[in-house]
Amino acid sequence: MKYLCLVYLPEQHWHACDDAECAAYADVLTRGGRLLAAEPLHAVDTATTVRVRQGETLVTDGPFAETKELLAGFYLVDARDLNEAVSIAARIPPARHGSIEVRPVRELDVPREMQA
Repeated sequence: MKYLCLVYLPEQHWHACDDAECAAYADVLTRGGRLLAAEPLHAVDTATTVRVRQGETLVTDGPFAETKELLAGFYLVDARDLNEAVSIAARIPPARHGSIEVRPVRELDVPREMQA
């Protein structure tokens, strides 16, 4: 099953883990057949939020909500179950400085003829 591990960090810890450490862990997951994708994100001040209300597109700079921890990146993993996904998330280097939200990925419920 696919799980998305969202990496959240307080702004003061944004650069607490260097890229090489995160890349090394991603390599371990790749060699184990568990990593589907992983990417860091630029700082929150580069974010743009898009909303559509009553047919009008509203664009604002910055994140959707004020939070203490900011979305820093993600790991998309293939795990047997939630326990394995949590175990993988616990070893993501930024977990030592922020938090990792683990969420199962669901399939879209669409008719078969619409699937690619």
